[in-house]
Amino acid sequence: MDWPAIRLTLAVACCTSAILVVIGLPLAVWLARPGRGWRFLIEAAVALPLVLPPTVLGFYILWATGPHSFLGRGYESLFASRLPFSFPGIVLASVLYNLPFAVRPFTAAIAAVDRKLIEASWCLGISRPATFWRITLPLARRGILAGIVLTFAHAVGEFGVILMVGGNIPGVTRTLSVAIYDDVQALDYAAAGRGSVLLLVFAFAVVSLLHFLQDRRRAP
Repeated sequence: MDWPAIRLTLAVACCTSAILVVIGLPLAVWLARPGRGWRFLIEAAVALPLVLPPTVLGFYILWATGPHSFLGRGYESLFASRLPFSFPGIVLASVLYNLPFAVRPFTAAIAAVDRKLIEASWCLGISRPATFWRITLPLARRGILAGIVLTFAHAVGEFGVILMVGGNIPGVTRTLSVAIYDDVQALDYAAAGRGSVLLLVFAFAVVSLLHFLQDRRRAP
């Protein structure tokens, strides 16, 4: 078993999930509000990674973060390193690719909260941030948790965009899915089989957890 690849995969998934909670929840709150006439443009941008091939997304990330780009030059001047083929680079790629897997469940869960309860809280003088923490978040917690679990699981199994942006550098960008691909290329089917079984068991556990959370949401 390629333990460095497993540790790196879990690190990428944890960082991706944490970042998407921070940026995904405010975006989901905004998208869940009614009366946004041009909201469909933001929704389309968020959902774009669902239909865009990972190689295309990876190419544009490389183009946007390369040494000749504004973002690439700024990052290199601040941190004396480059984003492509680095751990921060594959985390950035994972965040962009997994954005819809976090924001869409978050939005659905927040939109399902009874609007009358939120408006009643406002009428009682409770601020919008306090209303979110006291009313919206507790009522939408199962849907938000499902989004976090889905994001983490998808980040664990991500392959295409990670390979495009990070390549295959052991201990730096070689995640478990990339290691499986590398083992198959090397005709080491035993190692590839062990990694694949691990991901299969993990995927089954995640899907079971998601269905459990959905059943809890439907329960009276």
